[in-house]
Amino acid sequence: MNTVVIGTQWGDEGKGKIVDLLTEGADCVVRYQGGHNAGHTVVIKGEKYVLHLIPSGIMHKGRICLIGSGAVIDPKALFNEIDMLTKRGIDLKGRIFVSDSAHVIMPYHQALDILTEKAKKGKKIGTTGLGIGPAYTDKYARTGIRIGDLFDKDGFEERLDLNLNMKNFLLRKMYLHPGFSKKKIMDEYMGYAKRMKEIACDISLLLNNFMNDGKNIIFEGAQGTMLDIDWGTYPYVTSSNSTIGGLFTGLGIDPRKIDRIMGIAKAYTTRVGEGPMLTEFPSGMQEVMRDEGKEFGATTGRPRRCGWFDAVVVRYAVRINGINEICLTKLDILDKLKKIKVCTGYRYKNKILKEFPSQMGVLLRSKPVYEEVPGWEESLVGKKFYHELPENAKKYIKKIEELVGVKVSLISVGEGREQSIDKD
Repeated sequence: MNTVVIGTQWGDEGKGKIVDLLTEGADCVVRYQGGHNAGHTVVIKGEKYVLHLIPSGIMHKGRICLIGSGAVIDPKALFNEIDMLTKRGIDLKGRIFVSDSAHVIMPYHQALDILTEKAKKGKKIGTTGLGIGPAYTDKYARTGIRIGDLFDKDGFEERLDLNLNMKNFLLRKMYLHPGFSKKKIMDEYMGYAKRMKEIACDISLLLNNFMNDGKNIIFEGAQGTMLDIDWGTYPYVTSSNSTIGGLFTGLGIDPRKIDRIMGIAKAYTTRVGEGPMLTEFPSGMQEVMRDEGKEFGATTGRPRRCGWFDAVVVRYAVRINGINEICLTKLDILDKLKKIKVCTGYRYKNKILKEFPSQMGVLLRSKPVYEEVPGWEESLVGKKFYHELPENAKKYIKKIEELVGVKVSLISVGEGREQSIDKD
């Protein structure tokens, strides 16, 4: 069984927990895009693990984890994560592999990310400043440096020369930054090359061999559908394809071999950074729900913006990705609410839009149309079976199923791995 796990909102839907849960029946977990700006939080026996690059399936003994060429890799961040897991008793030997075609995040990428964002002043995107966007920019400008380039010292030096000539000129002239030393970068990245050689390989070949051998594989992306560079709320998006298309370009596998596409949707809506989110709560409720749901970024600690469940967004994600089932997370965070609103459409001028608009101007001028449903006003934490849920909680789930067009198969009612309900 080959299962894809995709975020249906703006990321932070709880994919890490669900991948961790599904990994019990898997042989291999694969990350196909994004960088260490993503964050997956997994709670096991009350102990919290925050992962940024390595798939959350690494927490299961013996499972193999892969990072594809659609990702961009900061070697320092990757090895810090590997060392953190090793110190906490997780055996990684022979279990983590990285595509030798994946692009490398360089020190000048991070500097440009921070300085460019500052220069935008009131029109910031809300980037994490970790160099993700500039690394993808170089990838598509065909000036990037890939993992495999680190193993050819002369070739790496040649590409670094080319990049530093351009980047240092830009940094010094436009941003009054001192620029970067070639020797310092060479010494640092040649050090990374020694460790990287142990885990770098042709991920497409390895993955296709696994699939031909009938192994159970889980594919996970970073961020969510609405942050996709092509299909998200552009320009307030990430720099890669976080939708299902990024899986195929980032891994080099046969689309016909995918068996199951699971969308992860939070029982309400959140997003980090700038950009439109039509169902955002007013300030008072915003703070209450943020504290109740612990809505702070796993990577940056930034507070997430919170709002009501937006069925227009999730229905759009279902269509874009071919999702055939939904996992509904953090349902327990709504426990104390007497009334719950669900966004069923957008009002634009004199029209009601049922589909997500492709034009930013239309989205910015739209208002949410809500349907109100009664809350259940009791704790869901500790519930293990669907029949134990309050009737109003079941009605809320059914309403979501009707609005987004696919069934809810899994329900999360707490942080822990065991706090999940299989609806079927």
